[in-house]
Amino acid sequence: MARASARHILVATEAECLRLKDEIAAGKKFADVAKQHSKCPSGKKGGELGEFSRGQMVPEFDRVVFQEEVGKVHGPIKTQFGFHLVEITKRVD
Repeated sequence: MARASARHILVATEAECLRLKDEIAAGKKFADVAKQHSKCPSGKKGGELGEFSRGQMVPEFDRVVFQEEVGKVHGPIKTQFGFHLVEITKRVD
């Protein structure tokens, strides 16, 4: 079964998500941005979600984590929780 590890940043608006993605692209560390801005409790851990299987996350999130490139920042991804930036740190198919 496919498994992945990822970290994410959850914010309220797409505009804020895009601004934070630009900050990361300009050299800020994903974990530092997560600690400062993420509305998810995982933000305290730099956005770390640990390891999980396909189907454990909401479908929009799952699709990105199990189909997109590892090591890149993806998003904004809209879910019922808000807007996410996701960095896939590992995936084993």
